Amino acid sequence: MSGLCETAQKKPMGFFERYLTLWVGLCILTGVALGHLAPAPFQAIGRMELYKVNMPVALLIWLMIIPMLLKIDFAALHQVREHWKGIGVTLFINWAVKPFSMALLGAIFIGTLFRPLLPADQIDSYIAGLILLAAAPCTAMVFVWSNLTDGEPHFTLSQVALNDLIMVFAFAPIVALLLGLSSITVPWETLFLSVILYIVVPVVAAQLLRRILLSKGEAVFERALASLGPWSLIALLATLVLLFGFQGEEILSQPLVILMLAVPITIQVYFNSALAYWLNKKLKVAHCVAGPSALIGASNFFELAVAAAISLFGFQSGAALATVVGVLIEVPVMLSVVRIVNASKGWYEADLKRA
Repeated sequence: MSGLCETAQKKPMGFFERYLTLWVGLCILTGVALGHLAPAPFQAIGRMELYKVNMPVALLIWLMIIPMLLKIDFAALHQVREHWKGIGVTLFINWAVKPFSMALLGAIFIGTLFRPLLPADQIDSYIAGLILLAAAPCTAMVFVWSNLTDGEPHFTLSQVALNDLIMVFAFAPIVALLLGLSSITVPWETLFLSVILYIVVPVVAAQLLRRILLSKGEAVFERALASLGPWSLIALLATLVLLFGFQGEEILSQPLVILMLAVPITIQVYFNSALAYWLNKKLKVAHCVAGPSALIGASNFFELAVAAAISLFGFQSGAALATVVGVLIEVPVMLSVVRIVNASKGWYEADLKRA
């Protein structure tokens, strides 16, 4: 295995991290309940947007990922070349598999199996929303998933940056192809602002803070990492309360539709993450790269998907609802993938140790 994995520092899991799934479930229920009982505050926070990017959520994401980005030493980024196989697998899943597998799953479940139970005039719109959701890989939350699997942080940052670059050129053609449109209105402002807010700003802030802390000594730096770590998870849980609070009324008013839309989304997450994980194992890629590779391959850039759905089909469309469902199930489903990746590490590395 690559030496880069050996730099990851194993720490015992604390009480808060050990029961993270429980806290996530409680935050989901809290968000739905508060969104239903007191919708006005959530609606006010939901309107704090710039080009469809919610600024309070962006601030929470900064709090989530900056402590993780502090671990990245830019002087070591060149070593990512050792993980070219993992990068290749992730690119293959993100751009050659995920959008097309979602189109197929949408046709099977929404277009066929669930068709009698759904509004006939929204079927095509639902499928379009699913495709929009799958056509862009996640930008920010993958830092959280990578951290929870002891993923190699330099690989994660490089992979996300490469996906963002490809997305500028590939998102519109892929969506246009799968939706059968002659052209697609890409919300470029949302795309560029998201990249700046979720990549550029936190990376710059983390590197500046890293330099300041290291200038005061390694012990100060380590203490800062330890104290900031829990705030990442607190920000994740607060984000969940907000996201589910924003959609509390929608969830309670259309539970069956949301459940049916969740089926193909959930299947594609498990399918794409499993395929990426398996391909990495076959190529003998280190687990610290295979974990984030599988998670990046499965997750979605829901801010862009929601903005594109609203731009193309309208705020009240089935496409917009489908992308919102992607937002709602992203965290709990991805957390389950994290648990599978961590639990299967022994199985994954068995052949690597014999090689």
